[in-house]
Amino acid sequence: MYRKFWVLGFVALGALAACGDTKLEQGLIGAGAGAGVGLVTGADPVAAAAIGAGGNLLYCDRYPSRCN
Repeated sequence: MYRKFWVLGFVALGALAACGDTKLEQGLIGAGAGAGVGLVTGADPVAAAAIGAGGNLLYCDRYPSRCN
């Protein structure tokens, strides 16, 4: 049970730490992180990938100084 939360936390932190230099990289990194979270939590990995891609794009657009 706790293992899922640890993996989820590391995936989320990794996604925020690695924003990517281009919009394509940002989308791919977010999609990968989202799909990983979806697989770990039992959610739909495709939907989670879409949410992760959008979330990472929005985060990097809003806070570009934190994405280096």
